[in-house]
This record gives sequence, structure tokens and C-alpha cells, in this order.
Amino acid sequence: MNNLKTALETLANGFGGEIFMPGDSGFDDARAVWNAMIDRRPAIIARCRNTDDVIASVKLAGTRNLPIAIRGGGHNVAGHAVCDEGVMIDLSLMRGVDVDTVRRVAIVEGGTLWRDVDAATQAHGLATPGGLISDTGVAGLALSGGIGWLRAQHGLSIDNLVAADVVTANGALIRASADENSDLLWALKGGGGNFGVVVRFEFALHPIGPEVMFAAPIYALDDGPGPIRAWREFLARHGDRVGSLCEFSTAGGEDFPEKYWGKRVYTLACVYNGDAAEGETLLQPLRELGTMVADFSGRMDYCDVQQLFDTLMPSGDFRCYWKARYLTDLTDEMIDLAMQNAKAAPSDNTLSSLWNFGGATARVPTEETAFGDRSMGWMYSLDGVWSDPGEDTANIAWARDGWTASERFGHHGRVYLNFPGHGEDGAALTRTSFGSNYQRLVEIKTKYDPENRFRFNQNIAPEA
Repeated sequence: MNNLKTALETLANGFGGEIFMPGDSGFDDARAVWNAMIDRRPAIIARCRNTDDVIASVKLAGTRNLPIAIRGGGHNVAGHAVCDEGVMIDLSLMRGVDVDTVRRVAIVEGGTLWRDVDAATQAHGLATPGGLISDTGVAGLALSGGIGWLRAQHGLSIDNLVAADVVTANGALIRASADENSDLLWALKGGGGNFGVVVRFEFALHPIGPEVMFAAPIYALDDGPGPIRAWREFLARHGDRVGSLCEFSTAGGEDFPEKYWGKRVYTLACVYNGDAAEGETLLQPLRELGTMVADFSGRMDYCDVQQLFDTLMPSGDFRCYWKARYLTDLTDEMIDLAMQNAKAAPSDNTLSSLWNFGGATARVPTEETAFGDRSMGWMYSLDGVWSDPGEDTANIAWARDGWTASERFGHHGRVYLNFPGHGEDGAALTRTSFGSNYQRLVEIKTKYDPENRFRFNQNIAPEA
């Protein structure tokens, strides 16, 4: 096996990063990802420091006929960042962010976390749509869509992707933009890590913050669905300016009155995509829908909002299984089902949520991005989170059962591919999720990765 390390160093003419193999000190730490359930052993881990290291790693995989896993932030719940018996390309040393204030573009390296992007862009009063947890990797979240707080006014992460530099399966570095390899740029807008290693992204920026309005009134599950139904009607009127979700969780700790500890609750979490003072007035009715368990609403720094959920999901601490599906509409029956599922969750760490769409997200035509159809009104996510391996079966069954039960409310069988469980539903679910765009994605995959070297993802198989 050591000849793999030698081959990589030779190929790179002095590899600039770090190399780990089974038995090396640091190998187990290097292969660990955010979900504690994932336990895979690559043949070699290439922790790259620059683009040349990435090219060398891809070429090594080609010469040895090895598959490639790509680690950005390592946050994907299915553990796509790490593989068995392949080459794990780790971009965690590549976290540079440059902000071009004239063009309003952020130039972001492939291993960057969203907190890096937020800090760099907010220094200039700018932002691009990211996720809800700041230690998520930019690459993994963005390439499969990227659903965050700013989606109402500025769309998904992919709607702001203007260019990318990509190392393809043959070790070539190419640029994907509107003017060069535009088919590849289209595929990157929702097609995941199927087409190569993105070593550099360019995202459009928008004036945001530094202060935004965040509303988070919390209501008791036992008090019924009234506030959720009122929230639904509120978003029907204001969903073009409000990114929101209703999150079901378990109250605990000193932030909550003691009488609610251990009780199931739901939070109507919203970020107003505009002036903070205007948002405070607009969102006030959501804080007057009944007796609140607690209220974490207020004007706050945008970077702080982006990190509010970080403590719920510390890296490597929990075992996780997440499933999500798009919903055509949010009916009373679907709300009731979500409440029943939340009440039945076997772990107090588990979350589930209802997300709104509309606004800028909905205005993008199906054929404009690989992501496809934008006519879904909502998304339902079941995020199983627990600690004891002995409870794996119960927690996975809860998430899958709830996901299956919600199918009758689904939107053409489509799902959010960043929340794929452990990827066990395979090609059929991937094909359905891309809908009419799937065949074009197959053609682009065949062009850039004919041997399916990049297959640790929601895989789009090339033509035979």
C-alpha cells in the first residue's frame, strides 16, 4: 500500500498537502466526518493544499483505477465525503475567500465553510445564500441546491453560482461559466459532486445586514396546530421576503422555563430578507399566536443568525439519519402528520421541520438549472439525531416511516438530495428528483466523467 503514497508524491513532484494511509498516525481523525455513524476506510487520504495537489490526486486515482470521494466540510449526512478502498480528496486546507466588491462576487475555495464566506462578505455588507449551519461545507451544500435563510429574495445557493474552476476525471483543470463550458456550469447547479472536484467557486453577492430581523417564537406541541396554520397563511402573503421553517424539537436547558423541559415544541423561525426594522414590524404577528414557551426573536447580526443552529449539530457527536421530500402544498393533514411524527420521535435530539418556498426560488425556470422544477411550495425534513448505537434501528425507522407517510403530500416524488438518508434509495430516487433534466445530466456526466470516477454522491451514472 505504501507505493500509493510514493506514487502520489512522485506524480505531484512533491505533494504540498498531507497524505494519510491506513496505519498512519492521524488516519482515523482524517477519515472521520460529521455523522458519527459513518465508518469508512479509504486506501489513501490526500489532504490537498492547492489545485496542483487536487490534480495529482485525481490523476493517481485514474492510474490506479480507484474511485474518488470528495471532502469539503464533511457534513453530508450520508457520508459521501469518505469512501472504502478509494481516494479521499480532502479540501479542508483550501478555505480561502476573496471578495470583489466592484463585481460583487465572492471567490471561494473548495474546502471553505459557510462561516468563512459569511465573515469575509459581511465585512463589506454583502452576502450570498448559504445554509443554516455555519460549519457546513460550501461545496456539498451548494452543488445540490443550497437552501438557506435568504432564499425568498435571492434564491438558492446555485442561483448565485456564476462560475467554477473544476478538476475533471482526467485531471484537467477547466473553467465553467456562461462563456466557457456552460454545460458544466448548468450541471453544477444542482447536480452534486458528479462531475469533478470544484476547487474554486464564484458567487454573486447582495447587500445584506449587518443587522437582520430574526423571529423565533416557540409554541408547545400540546397546544395544537393553530400557530402553524396561521404561520402558513402569513407566508402565503409574505413568502417573497421571508425565509422560514417550522422546526419541531424538544425543550431543555435554562433557555426554557423549567415546566417545559422535556416537552415537545415547535419554533416558527424566520429571517426577513430586507431592512431589519421593517422586518421586525412585519414578523410581529407570528409572536402573538398564543401562549409562547419562549421567544428568541430580535434584531441581530447576520453572522450570528447563520450560527444559531450550530450547537444543535456538533461535528462527530451524534449519529444521524435525515430524509426530506418536497411538498406541493402544506395542508392541514400534512401539518397534523408532522406534529404526530414530532411527538413520536424516539430521541430528544431529533429535529423535524417544514420549510417554505416561493419568491426568488420559485421564479427560476425548470430548464435553467440542473436542480429542476421549482413549483414545490414546501419541504418536509425528518432529521433523526441520537447518540447510542443500540438505538440506530428505532431512529432510522422513525425517519423512514415518517418520510414514507408524507409521500401522499409529495411533489412528483422529488426530494432534496442533500438530505438523502444514507443514500440507500439509489438511482431511482435520483432520477425522479431530477425529472426532465435527468437525461441531460447523464449526457454531461458521460462527457466529463465517463468512467464514473466521482460516484460517492447521489450518483448520475454515465452512459455505458
